[in-house]
Amino acid sequence: MTLAPSRAAQILSRPLALNGLTVPNRIVMAPMTRQFSPGGIPGEDVVSYYARRAAAGVGLIVTEGTYIGHESAGQSDRIPRFHGEEQLAGWAKVAEAVHAAGGKIVPQLWHIGMVRSAGEPPFAEAPAVGPSGLRINGTAGEGREMTQADLDDVIAAFAEAAADAERIGFDGVELHGAHGYLIDQFLWEGTNRRTDAYGGDLVARTRFATEIVAAVRAAVSPSFPVLFRYSQWKQEAYDARLAETPEELGALLFPLAEAGVDAFHASTRRYWLPEFEGSDLNLAGWTKKLTGKPAITVGSVGLDGDFISGFAGEGAAAAGLDNLLDRLEREEFDLVAVGRALLQDPEWAAKVLDGRHGELTAFDPAAMGSLS
Repeated sequence: MTLAPSRAAQILSRPLALNGLTVPNRIVMAPMTRQFSPGGIPGEDVVSYYARRAAAGVGLIVTEGTYIGHESAGQSDRIPRFHGEEQLAGWAKVAEAVHAAGGKIVPQLWHIGMVRSAGEPPFAEAPAVGPSGLRINGTAGEGREMTQADLDDVIAAFAEAAADAERIGFDGVELHGAHGYLIDQFLWEGTNRRTDAYGGDLVARTRFATEIVAAVRAAVSPSFPVLFRYSQWKQEAYDARLAETPEELGALLFPLAEAGVDAFHASTRRYWLPEFEGSDLNLAGWTKKLTGKPAITVGSVGLDGDFISGFAGEGAAAAGLDNLLDRLEREEFDLVAVGRALLQDPEWAAKVLDGRHGELTAFDPAAMGSLS
């Protein structure tokens, strides 16, 4: 006897086109920093880590954040880099393994900006740089305000990383414009106090991001997907907001869409919360409504506690998906990114798609200490 597919399978198994890429289902692996790449080089354990999730049914993998080829981009020699011969060779193996397992994969390209601390590897002498030399808390950091030459160098580094991603076999790229890192530091008035063309009102503050998107778009094939991750909240400022109204959110997103973003990854801590008064739409829902572009939702999917508690050493119980499935079914958003639940259990997607919800497990913070 053939069993009818579960409701989750019916809703989540539908393919989706992102520019020239067809994602086989609606489940995305969210980017999660792991620090298991000594020298910035992903090894065989990283290859297996991603391939296991693709083999278990994840449709699209967004890698952990990877540093672009700018010396101020990061501050750890164990976080992978997306530049350098050995580093890119490692990533090529990751992409090949994910494809062999039936999945699709994009690297998340990252520059941390003023989050960087002085003297940290991989380039200890490089200063932190940002729009105005300010940290998220508004204080003067250990770095400096970016010059036009700095801006040009970073834009070029993003474009080069995107071109390398296509060359070594990835299916697209995601630009990390969220959580208080460099691109987001330009978008947010709390860290962008510039008086030139890259600062001022909300639209002016999008200029740096749109120039990165345009440069990336020009560096890759027209059908190669460009995703953009953004958030309202920041590290050290969880109540921060880029936009207080749908109109302000549209003013932020329209220039990015016009510059070449194919899909937006709207990062929230709890996906079920409405973004603005008077509507049940979450941030991804508003993003899709305003831009017409595909949107990815994320935030405590499948768990009853947000990721901040995980960093504090707290676990989270498995939670139901009915609300999520309802929203996907009415096309509020298009894809759903899963973080800690997939970190805990490589088989999470297969269990959900097969209707084996009773086999889903709680999140144990100890899972962050290994590549399961």
